[in-house]
Amino acid sequence: FTIVKKYGGLFIADEVQTGFGRTGKKWFGIEHWEVEPDIITCAKGMANGVPIGCTITRPEIADSYKGLTISTFGGNPVTCVAAKATIDLIEEERLMDNAHEVGTHFRNGLEALKEKHAAIGDVRGMGLMQGVELVMDRKTKEPAPQLANQVLERCRANGLIVGKGGLYANVVRMSPPLNISKDDIDAALSALDKSLTEAAA
Repeated sequence: FTIVKKYGGLFIADEVQTGFGRTGKKWFGIEHWEVEPDIITCAKGMANGVPIGCTITRPEIADSYKGLTISTFGGNPVTCVAAKATIDLIEEERLMDNAHEVGTHFRNGLEALKEKHAAIGDVRGMGLMQGVELVMDRKTKEPAPQLANQVLERCRANGLIVGKGGLYANVVRMSPPLNISKDDIDAALSALDKSLTEAAA
């Protein structure tokens, strides 16, 4: 942020995955760092799976764009209603608080699995957006993408749907619903524990 501002640039926060309470307590992930972006991009959680995206910025930035553009599906009233209903529900049911509270429980459980499984090199994330980095060796941090593939397959067999990401495709990604309970997280942790054990065998 400081470097971008030093050279007169615009700071853009990509909140497509992290926005709308996913990281807990705040609407947007960037808010945890107490910086104010010039532009925020949003999608995904904005309408709970209904396809919509938006760009948030100050009037002077928006007004500086002189190009004319059109989108066949832009301004779709049905998706806008879905987004409004989602935002209202996040507020009414205090789902940002749930993402923080249950996300902390989730993180603690993942850290406990790290102590048990040598293949876990790191646990990263915030709120209900967590990643487990799988490595060949904790000291060298050599990525273990094949193990990640095996863990994904075992998770699916054990009733847990997870994703994979990271620069080396060795991070097991988990972003459960904002209204998930601690009991559901415990079941997910148990399935992940079992899957890690089976994949390493």
